[in-house]
Amino acid sequence: MYPGAHAVTTPDKAAVIMAETGETLTYAELEADSVRLAAVLREAGLRRGDSVALLSDNDIRCFVVYWAALRSGLYVTAVNHHLSADEAAYIVDDCGARAVVVSASKADLAVAVADVTPTVTLRLAFGGEVTGHLDLATELGRHPAQAPEDQPRGGDMLYSSGTTGRPKGIRPPLPERQVHEPGDPYVAVFGAMYGFGADTVYLSPAPLYHAAPLRFGGVVQALGGTVVVMGRFDAEGALATIERFRVTHSQWVPTMLVRMLKLPDDVRARYDVSSLRVAVHAAAPCPVEVKQAMIDWWGPVLYEYYSSTEGNGITFIDSEQWLARPGSVGRGGVLGDVRICDDDGKVQPPGEVGTVYFERDELPFVYHNDPEKTAQAQHPEHPAWTTTGDLGYVDDDGFLFLTDRKSFMIISGGVNIYPQEIENVLTLHPSVHDVAVIGVPDPEMGESVKAVVQVAPGVDPGPGLADTLIAYVRERIAGYKTPRSVDFVDELPRTPTGKLVKRELRDRYRPGV
Repeated sequence: MYPGAHAVTTPDKAAVIMAETGETLTYAELEADSVRLAAVLREAGLRRGDSVALLSDNDIRCFVVYWAALRSGLYVTAVNHHLSADEAAYIVDDCGARAVVVSASKADLAVAVADVTPTVTLRLAFGGEVTGHLDLATELGRHPAQAPEDQPRGGDMLYSSGTTGRPKGIRPPLPERQVHEPGDPYVAVFGAMYGFGADTVYLSPAPLYHAAPLRFGGVVQALGGTVVVMGRFDAEGALATIERFRVTHSQWVPTMLVRMLKLPDDVRARYDVSSLRVAVHAAAPCPVEVKQAMIDWWGPVLYEYYSSTEGNGITFIDSEQWLARPGSVGRGGVLGDVRICDDDGKVQPPGEVGTVYFERDELPFVYHNDPEKTAQAQHPEHPAWTTTGDLGYVDDDGFLFLTDRKSFMIISGGVNIYPQEIENVLTLHPSVHDVAVIGVPDPEMGESVKAVVQVAPGVDPGPGLADTLIAYVRERIAGYKTPRSVDFVDELPRTPTGKLVKRELRDRYRPGV
């Protein structure tokens, strides 16, 4: 399925709604505008395998660009609009974009990027004038809303978040089929797993330039549901949106769950969230206490998956399974089996920590223009097995438990310490608004554990609070994992979806390493 099918049967149904304003794009409008934009791109010379870049805040027209690319055999690359001009231009150049579509709300960034990306041959803007860019609405108006017979399926080419350096483009192979033909793996996997369908009202509170918000929005539209997009996440605003639109499905990152849990009890009780059938969370580890509190509040509607922008594999777990195995992120088998391997590539038995690989029959992706990084992601003996660098173990039933990123592991006195475990303990402490745990150089131990904390509003940071937090951790986990020091900061470096940019934080304490 794809939106064109629903434009025939339910043309006036909302494909996308902006939560704050109520601005709506119907299926008829999505179909017509994406057909016209496909014609504009085709007229400009773009052909199967070429790339179009999207630079925009959350806007209903993002999905016009998305589906125009997918029905043209093109790659669509959504660019993080919080990047500097140099960083954004790097992505536009690296993905080989021949066309760029921008929102006028990001005009300054768009113009700065245009100045240093001369190989782009078509620049379009919507929502207002942008110097050097053609008006999207005018260009669409030059073409009829008549889809051509040949509409090869395109795909997304998204970039890693850059938490460990320059972002890398993830380029999957394009499918050999038309856009209306079945076979899309995201529709097949997530549609069946979470019950997406024509009655779905899906809340997307995260930036659309990230993989899950963009892809899940596309899945919902392929199946005829309605996507409700927040301009930006706000904890109370999210609850109000669930009530207003009677949201049935939603997706979150754990930071968002924490923010909602920390709302005053009377605020949380003010909103009716009983319409929720499925609340998915992913993208970052979720502390056990946070997930348990959400299940206690929302009921057993919490579903988790573990995957990546690379799409190399996936695990699933529902509330009932999780309550029996707190902390697990589920089992594989739907899109690759989980294999835990040591540094030499030997498969480890249950209970042993190692690198998490997904076993596939064919290599599911490559890092664009970076064969060395692609090779680093591959198993030394099985090239189709790939990893994104996470560590974990499986239990006797094959349920996966993550311990941390390999690159974030702290080695203190020869002992491996996983920061995630300590962060999980501190996350819901009432004095803590945000926390990160890192290893810092130690002349005796090699590394020692440091907690970096952003305090909750109204809390005074200082030595007394530091001692309190250290004692709080020591009471709950092994003493050798307890932070030896606590620093307080105004804000931790996070992406707009809540992912911690830990490399940036570590560089403050160990520059040049």
